[in-house]
Amino acid sequence: MSAAAALCRDCAAILPIDAPTRCPRCRSPRLVRHAELTALVIAHVDCDAFFAAVEKRDDPSLRDVPVIVGGGRRGVVSTCCYLARIHGVRSAMPMFKALQACPDAVVVRPNFEKYVAAGREVRDRMKALTPLVQPLSIDEAFLDLSGTERLHGAPPAAVMARFAKRVEDEIGITVSVGLAPNKFLAKFASDADKPRGYTVVGQVDAEARLADEPVTRLPGVGPAAARKLEAGGVRLVRDVQRANLTDLMRRFGETGQRLKRLAHGKDDRAVDPSSERKSVSAEETFEADIADRHTLLALLRHLSEKVSTRAKAAEIGGRTITLKLKTPQFRTISRSESLEGPTAMAHRIFAVGKALLLAEPEGQPYRLIGIGISGLVPAGEADGEELFDPARTRLGKAERAMDALRARFGDDAVVTGLSLSRPQRHSRPDVPRTDDHRAAEPGPGAPTAGRRPRGQSE
Repeated sequence: MSAAAALCRDCAAILPIDAPTRCPRCRSPRLVRHAELTALVIAHVDCDAFFAAVEKRDDPSLRDVPVIVGGGRRGVVSTCCYLARIHGVRSAMPMFKALQACPDAVVVRPNFEKYVAAGREVRDRMKALTPLVQPLSIDEAFLDLSGTERLHGAPPAAVMARFAKRVEDEIGITVSVGLAPNKFLAKFASDADKPRGYTVVGQVDAEARLADEPVTRLPGVGPAAARKLEAGGVRLVRDVQRANLTDLMRRFGETGQRLKRLAHGKDDRAVDPSSERKSVSAEETFEADIADRHTLLALLRHLSEKVSTRAKAAEIGGRTITLKLKTPQFRTISRSESLEGPTAMAHRIFAVGKALLLAEPEGQPYRLIGIGISGLVPAGEADGEELFDPARTRLGKAERAMDALRARFGDDAVVTGLSLSRPQRHSRPDVPRTDDHRAAEPGPGAPTAGRRPRGQSE
């Protein structure tokens, strides 16, 4: 049977590739046609402007206005909606520049726990389709739907169309889907038509689709590698496609061989559900440099609670605690300590961070503080020492009780004594770092420019 077909994105009908311009079943004009449509099994799903989309879903008054999630004039944009992007706002852009570009934007105070809940709903729907789901971040994942056609009674192309519609109808956000024969092409496809996109790239059209792209679209080619490649006459993917493999390997070693394969749309990496992030962290950039240790410790306690919340939501713990500091001269200081047993508990994360901070020279001002865990393990392998330590058992029970209250009544339902003294309007959460090369989810901050941020009282 030929794999060539058309797909109706609204009713998920599989039609002949020469079907009319509208679906004969539901009259939708949203048809996707491809010569390999029903044979492709690798999908990449990316939630559209995820944090901003969740905020717009929960506050209808934001639906038609540009929204920036983040805050602080010395901080950066965590994410923004597509209306803000039209004005030139981008993720990781300094907030003051973002508000210069889009002064009418509404700056929304981030709510990571809300984003985790929405991300988990999307992930649960992915796992109902296939066990082969490889998360890249809270809002992005690869899926391998090989062998699922009999289970779902439809080819993966139709299954992914149903999935996108369910997410939009039931969760209230949109996703972009890329369908392809491998991970690289699936990711390339999902990026091609955002938001609310559904793009198919097969082996038959991969080379043509890639040819005019900058070489930076190939995985692993960053700015430094791009400069080296350009110096060797390689600027576009078509330059790699046309280049002699021996010559590429002579000039760029094994990287040349890898790039040659990718340029022709070949990628043999498997979708690996066991591939996990390597760290979870949170950090804050201050509006004014802070040297007072009590204030720094208050901020550190708050960030430790953020990291703990995220780790628990992801059902992981970490063996190594890392403190991050940045001086007014932008010098980054990183201090780490490994634990005897991994943890996801805020009081243990903070205790190590506090010791690392107190070891630094007193009176030194900082423009940023952060803390994170790495050496990650499943939640079941973390905090086992509590069973043998009565003091830790009491702290653990108290912390879990606070977690339950926060989950029910919000982040500020329970605040620890030290966290009460943290600055409320003088710092803003920078983008926490994770290993998955993507901005992770920030905690609450206090933007001071543009329109008054949502979620912040006068």
